[in-house]
Amino acid sequence: MSRVRGEAIRHSSGTENFVWRELMPIDEYEGHKIRPGFFLQNGAVAVPGGVSFTIFSQNATSCSLALFEREAGEPYVIIPFPDNYRIGHVFSMIVFDLDIESFEYAFLVDGPYEPENGLIFNKTRYLLDPYAKAVTGQSKWGHRQGDGDVYKARVVTNGFDWANSKQPLIPMQDLIIYELHVRGFTRHNSSGVKHPGTFHGLMEKLPYLKELGVNAVELMPIFEFDECRDLREVDGVNLLDYWGYNPVCFFAPNTGYTAGIEYNQEGKELKTLIKTLNENGIEVFLDVVFNHTAEGDERGPYISFKGLDNNIYYMLTPDGRYYNFSGVGNTLNANHPVVQRMILDCLRYWVTEYRVDGFRFDLASILGRNEDGYPDTNPPLLKNLAHDPILANVKLIAEAWDAGGLYQVGSFPSWKRWSEWNGRYRDDIRRFLKGDAGLASIIAERIAGSHDLYDPVHRGSNASVNFITCHDGFTLYDLYSYNEKHNEANGWNNTDGENHNHSWNCGAEGETDNPEIMALRKRLVKNACAVLMASQGTPMFFAGDEFCNTQYGNNNAYCQDNEISWLDWGLLEKNRDVYDFFRKMIAMRKHYAVLRDSTGQAKCGFPYVSKHGLEPWKLSNDAETRYLGVMLAGKAEDGKDDQHDEIFYIGMNMHWKSQEAVLPTLPLGFEWRMAVNTALPVGKEIVEEPCDMMAAHLKLVFEPRSVVILMACKIQAKRRGEN
Repeated sequence: MSRVRGEAIRHSSGTENFVWRELMPIDEYEGHKIRPGFFLQNGAVAVPGGVSFTIFSQNATSCSLALFEREAGEPYVIIPFPDNYRIGHVFSMIVFDLDIESFEYAFLVDGPYEPENGLIFNKTRYLLDPYAKAVTGQSKWGHRQGDGDVYKARVVTNGFDWANSKQPLIPMQDLIIYELHVRGFTRHNSSGVKHPGTFHGLMEKLPYLKELGVNAVELMPIFEFDECRDLREVDGVNLLDYWGYNPVCFFAPNTGYTAGIEYNQEGKELKTLIKTLNENGIEVFLDVVFNHTAEGDERGPYISFKGLDNNIYYMLTPDGRYYNFSGVGNTLNANHPVVQRMILDCLRYWVTEYRVDGFRFDLASILGRNEDGYPDTNPPLLKNLAHDPILANVKLIAEAWDAGGLYQVGSFPSWKRWSEWNGRYRDDIRRFLKGDAGLASIIAERIAGSHDLYDPVHRGSNASVNFITCHDGFTLYDLYSYNEKHNEANGWNNTDGENHNHSWNCGAEGETDNPEIMALRKRLVKNACAVLMASQGTPMFFAGDEFCNTQYGNNNAYCQDNEISWLDWGLLEKNRDVYDFFRKMIAMRKHYAVLRDSTGQAKCGFPYVSKHGLEPWKLSNDAETRYLGVMLAGKAEDGKDDQHDEIFYIGMNMHWKSQEAVLPTLPLGFEWRMAVNTALPVGKEIVEEPCDMMAAHLKLVFEPRSVVILMACKIQAKRRGEN
């Protein structure tokens, strides 16, 4: 007779529960032995002798479990949950004698159909388990198995051995975040990896990541999504949901990103990737989408939540239609207690089972809207995430706006835990670097950590994640190659994508053979890198920017699974000087603490941050000002008495003419030395050993459209004698 013997069972949630000895079947349905399951363990949990299936629905009148042979279109049995297998709104049942490798499952849920009240139950629709750890039929990229509207789940075993692996736990100010698309990073033939477009392919690029110097990778969505959901053809090219910002299931990894099929061990390759990166000092962040799902609006498919509790999981208008603060059809009702719990369960799962180091929350302002859609001044979900003990060491990064017009950059609820993608930094720096006038004072604030937006007392010193480019918009090279977006390949007559890019093509739209324009574009890319790496806060840049990758002017390549989005690694050698500049700037930022964060009052008495114009300590408010000097000063990192101050001067001339500036006078015994000058010949812009200039006080000519970084160094004894 089947039974569950008494022993400790490790569940998918990472917890352990003792199962009572002689736990035996008490009922039978069409030859399948069953009994009530584990009501507190959501989803499907393998136990000795069977599987416990648990799902909840507040408004359902009944629920059934559908079991399918692997890859079958119709179930081989549908087992109703008996009435006594329900406690409150939770249905739970153990089915004995199941081989987890031989079946897939879904649910059928019945209840009232009252669209005007947001209830749209349909007992004929197969529903995906919202806590599913693997979704079937998704493993081959670009192909859907069977019925495209039916998503089934698979039971996953969690036997991955983390051994004594430890997470890096790198302080926020010490991070250099590298945003990438798992498939696009290595899919191009030029990547040279054995398993292109996969987690394994990314792992093969570990030596490159280490040499570049980044210490955090931010993966664009890897929750299971259906890339074929909106498959269409434009000019003979199949367009997919390439980016993946339409989640099908929050708990399941995208199996289309694996090098091999992982039946019932889904996630193993991803865990291996995370473990390997962590062991090499690189943290892994996930770009997570809890603001909407792939179910869309009234025209969208039933996948899971619509058929469970549509009026709980989604924000609905009084007449039962979908609020659309996400811009893609529906809005998750994140501050309903049921949805809150699911999101928290999900994040805890990714942290405990996958050892994820941080999360970037897409359109995070939605997570602060209450159930009526209005912004909450004290949103419970964001507060709970900030104070959750499992998430205590996890980085929480908000995209602090949404598609409904709520813009919270600088005001996102934080409890000193949340950082933000600083969209103001992106826009202001872009404008300044292309030569817009009158921005010098505000740019000084951006470089100094945007404390005009983020009060250090209330937000901490590391609230700002600084970026100039990301997946959404132009690449850094395209930012200086195109005045206008060129999204024609997306099939929407170039109407999609952002129109206000603050870009400049340097005199020719797109590719050109003009050597002067090409040289200028590279200089502007290096300017952007220098400013980003010398700004207080956490720098982030988009993969490929370090070697001038292009999307040919497409600033919304969400559907382009082709050369438009894939990184062309052949450009690495072509633009080796740009790559070397990035690598050396990253190394410089890591080496000097004052470039990352305040290290305390400098012994010389200089303020931590000071603003300078063409005359020291004076920054003109002239509307035509295109020059700015920012000086950073603080104690050396180890704080020893015999260590001198770290003092840097970042001079930025964005004018098309050279300008002469007087530098601040340094304390006695110090002199300015050149560390970076983007106007120097190619390959020599960063001085490995900062060269001598003149003692203490001098004038310096800043070449057109250039960035110079100077550092204060002790005057050597020989030079002191010469003077």
